[in-house]
Amino acid sequence: MTGTVITVAPTGAEVSKAAVPALPVTLDELVQTAKECEALGASIIHVHIRDAAAEPTLDQGRLRATVAALRDATDLIVQLSSGGAVTDPEAGRLAVLDAGPEMASCTMGTVNFGDGVFMNRWEFIVDLHVRMQERGIVPEYEIFDLGQLTTLQRLLGQYDLPAGGHVHVDLVMGVPGGMPGTTAALAACEHAIRDLPAGTTFSATGIGRTTIPVMLASLSAGGHLRVGMEDTVTYAKGQPVESNMQLVARAAGFAQLAQRPPLTTAAARDLLGIPRR
Repeated sequence: MTGTVITVAPTGAEVSKAAVPALPVTLDELVQTAKECEALGASIIHVHIRDAAAEPTLDQGRLRATVAALRDATDLIVQLSSGGAVTDPEAGRLAVLDAGPEMASCTMGTVNFGDGVFMNRWEFIVDLHVRMQERGIVPEYEIFDLGQLTTLQRLLGQYDLPAGGHVHVDLVMGVPGGMPGTTAALAACEHAIRDLPAGTTFSATGIGRTTIPVMLASLSAGGHLRVGMEDTVTYAKGQPVESNMQLVARAAGFAQLAQRPPLTTAAARDLLGIPRR
């Protein structure tokens, strides 16, 4: 790879606004964050939304308004989370696709998620994958453990390639209950990715203190990056993150040092099989 796709995940469903006042939870905050992160080198925004009380929600009206506002204000690829919060029902998670995103996440298996369980039954995975095919929504396959890459291989073998024809996975590393955020774990995943269709790309997400090791390992292995306050709220030991822009700027700097500068949004679209607007 000659460039790096940088995804920003600004909000998530786990961090509270009360605990982290800098977390963008309103539509205005999210749009402003998106514009500033795009200017710094992000090409994808991975979106969770909050309600008026700053609690996670899958409200369809808010989802549609968010997609429309982000498209109007930026050229970022809008990727909605189909994971929501770990307590969200399957029907609500499937309905995320009704908001018309260009991309959506598709998690490849059930995983212990801290004290909770992030449930992803095989039948649900298939349903989500097929619905995205039918609607032309490009998936990002979320991988929390090595065996989930084998599940993805099974999915593609039985139900064909995703919309756009390109396979892209995100390695989510360092979640308590999932694979560790280590170079060894990333190398094992990178080796397994070779069994997926030719041209498959991957990004990597390091949760919490694994952020920097995972970024460096991903860049060295030819992978892409996801950063944001969904995944870490500490910039360094004892130093809270001030904004998502701070995290994107650091990722862009690392990509430059690796001589793989951030890809433009247009180039990211071409790589991932997403039509240019």
